[in-house]
Amino acid sequence: MAAPKRNLSAAAIVVDAEEGSYLLKIDGYSRTKVLLQTGKCAISTRFSVGGHDWALEFYPNGYESADFVSVYLLLDSADAKDVTASFAFSVLDKDGEPVPSFSRTHSGHTFQGKSSAWGYYDFVKNTDLEESVHLINDCFTIRCDVTVMKKIRSEEQHKRKCNRLVVVPPSNLHRHLGDLLKSTDGADVVFHVGGEKFSAHRTVLAARSSVFKAKLFGSMKEKIVDIIEIFDMESDVFKSLLHFIYTDSLPEQTTHDGEAHDDVVMAGHLLVAADRYNIERLKLICEEMLCNHIDSTIVATSLTLAEQHGCHELKEACFEFLASPSNLEAMVTSDGYEHLKSSCPSVLREMIARFLPPEMKAAKDIIMTI
Repeated sequence: MAAPKRNLSAAAIVVDAEEGSYLLKIDGYSRTKVLLQTGKCAISTRFSVGGHDWALEFYPNGYESADFVSVYLLLDSADAKDVTASFAFSVLDKDGEPVPSFSRTHSGHTFQGKSSAWGYYDFVKNTDLEESVHLINDCFTIRCDVTVMKKIRSEEQHKRKCNRLVVVPPSNLHRHLGDLLKSTDGADVVFHVGGEKFSAHRTVLAARSSVFKAKLFGSMKEKIVDIIEIFDMESDVFKSLLHFIYTDSLPEQTTHDGEAHDDVVMAGHLLVAADRYNIERLKLICEEMLCNHIDSTIVATSLTLAEQHGCHELKEACFEFLASPSNLEAMVTSDGYEHLKSSCPSVLREMIARFLPPEMKAAKDIIMTI
């Protein structure tokens, strides 16, 4: 007698989760130790993962003991309740990679509500950090990787051979491409910029930039392009441009005390390069950085960049800054003012017309037609 046929049904318990990372740069570590005693912390800006707001608490002299640096993950959403998350803290090396000896991982914790925090009072020993190569110019960076467990659901399966829960890691394509750029394996184009040589891959450049695509695969389609000369760009600017093309991020800055202005100048150069090669995301990142670092010494240069490269938000930010008479007077005596006046006279007319009171509409019209 034949055995009866059996229908095989199966289901999996699936945990939905959302992952995110946040970088906290400690710029001036020794000064934070002076300002914040044991048990006192600096709190980072908020970031969002899994529909909730989070922040990091950084204790340079420890939460309990001055022998350690303490780091805690803080839930900062007003209506949050019983949020389960796993997280990891890592000090990054100069290449932006986690240092295993300075990394800690917590597999899961339930945060009860707003202001609930969890972390490590003994994240790293102060002496170990201070004697390491990862504290550069009194600065270092901590990366926090957060995974928020959102809900558990049952999902019908068809003849699953095992019931193991498969965890798919976040994409690390940008790291692989960054390693490819460093190694130059398979590179098929060389750029000469400012006396330096940079090897790259035509397919990667063409995928990120329509300008590079036209240059490398356009009319010269049948010809192998070995060397390209770029005369009107500094080598460090082009190096940062290539880094962004491959990794979708800017290289980590190691700013010396008193040299924060240099990073803003670099942002201006990169904005010009991004506009030239049609890399819109990089252009917006640079525009945002310039918007957040406006002062009387650089506002004229930023206004020139905004006008020449179509950066509306940067232009508005400059106008808001110059609405103050003292800021306007300081700008007129700055190094960049003469260049602004000669290269973009129309933007000065627009600025003057904007600052005139509404009842002087006729005067505004006259100025704008000059």
